[in-house]
Amino acid sequence: MHGLLAVYRKELADHLGSRRFIILAILICLAGLSSVYVAAQSIRAEISDAKNAFLLLFTTASGPLPTFITFISFLGPLVGLALAFDTINGEQNRGTLSRLLAQPIYRDAVINGKFLAALVTVAIMLASIFVIVSALGILIIAVLPSPEELGRVLGFLIVCILYVGFWVALATMFSVLFRQTTTAALAGIAAWIFFTFFVTMITDALANMFVTVDMLFDPQAMLEWEAWRQNLARLAPSTLFQEATVALLMPKVRTLGPILVRDLIGMLPNPLPLHESLVLLWPQVTGLVALTAVCFAIAYIRFMTQEIRSL
Repeated sequence: MHGLLAVYRKELADHLGSRRFIILAILICLAGLSSVYVAAQSIRAEISDAKNAFLLLFTTASGPLPTFITFISFLGPLVGLALAFDTINGEQNRGTLSRLLAQPIYRDAVINGKFLAALVTVAIMLASIFVIVSALGILIIAVLPSPEELGRVLGFLIVCILYVGFWVALATMFSVLFRQTTTAALAGIAAWIFFTFFVTMITDALANMFVTVDMLFDPQAMLEWEAWRQNLARLAPSTLFQEATVALLMPKVRTLGPILVRDLIGMLPNPLPLHESLVLLWPQVTGLVALTAVCFAIAYIRFMTQEIRSL
């Protein structure tokens, strides 16, 4: 694709050299280091199973600090939104987009290069943070991770990149749909607040609309209600991310749905192998990729059909 590499290199250099990137990287790094440090201090004297000690660094909360997973779930969307909310409309408002398209560069190369550069920037940021916090955790607990644990953490990193990538795609879509950068930023923050705080309440209310039987006296209705609630909640990227990370970083988790007593009869409390955990989280990963593709497709189609005028 003509011009894609040039746009990608230019945007990547702008992202990596911007103050915005440095501030976001420092914020997430400090949050991750504090979470892992406190978790490592709390589990260092209580390590009973060295095989899972490394994974506990990312899933253990101590005191007022939440887990590393919670920090990524909360701050990751802000990173994606901050990197891409002015991707297109910022160029339009500065009057540089029309001049850019006047060059021998295809229009689709512009939006593809900008999205790819933002996604690679996210990958570089998260990979660097993961290396730093993992090194700190190993130094404190003095336990080296096994190859399977490294595979699980690598899978967790990929899931985090896909999760933040969705927010990059959403911010890119808002950047194309809204001319003003402030409007695009507010729309992204509104979407983040909705998916973070209101999805649970809305899914519960919608599930109650589909199940009318009194759940207190009908176990089958309770299962039906839980199935509706869980399936509706999985339309939100935050739910997909949380379920995928639980399946990766908690090897003893065997299902992401409701567990009945009859399902536990005869089951040994052994952790799942890595490949079975990957099979368990595959629908969640597919859902994240699908949501990202939908948002970027809307941005792509709108950008390819809209009229670009110089100011």
